[in-house]
Amino acid sequence: MKNSIYRYKIKTAKGSEIDWSQFEGKVLLIVNTASECGFTPQFKALTELYHQYRNRGFEIIGTPCNEFAGQEPNSSEGAMEFCKSKYGVDFTITEKIHVKKGVKQHELFQFLTNKNINGKVNKAPIWNFQKYLIDKNGGVIDYFLPITAPGSNRIKRAIEKSLDQ
Repeated sequence: MKNSIYRYKIKTAKGSEIDWSQFEGKVLLIVNTASECGFTPQFKALTELYHQYRNRGFEIIGTPCNEFAGQEPNSSEGAMEFCKSKYGVDFTITEKIHVKKGVKQHELFQFLTNKNINGKVNKAPIWNFQKYLIDKNGGVIDYFLPITAPGSNRIKRAIEKSLDQ
C-alpha cells in the first residue's frame, strides 16, 4: 500500500470520500479534466474506452481542475453534471483539485507525478487531459500527454497489457 494510490484521500464530486477498495485489483486511468478545454471532447472517447474495458476490470477517474487557463469554472458537482449531460460520462468524477506542482498540488497528484516510469520522469500535467495508467496494485505504470487520444492504439495496448497481468 505504501507505493500505491490507495493510501491517498480524495472525494467524489458530490463530497463523499472515495473508497479505494472498490478499485483494488483493477486497472485505472486517472485523467485531469476541464469542461471548457479544446481537449474536452475527449470525454466521449474516454467514455467509449471505459465501456470497452470496464467488464474486464478497468476504471476511469476524472479529476477536474481549473489551473490551465481557467477552463474548469464549474464547481465539482457542476463539472460532474456537465460530463454526464454533455458526454454521457458514467465513470467516477472527483472533487475539483490542484494538479500542478507546488504547495497546493493534491497529494494524489504528488504521488502520480513523482515517478520514473520506463526511463522517463513522470511530470505533473502540462495541460488538461493528461492521463495516468495505474496497475492492479495501485502503482503508476505509464502516463500519456493530453494530445494522446483516449482511443489511440498506444493507450489501448497499455490497458490490455495491464489487464492481462
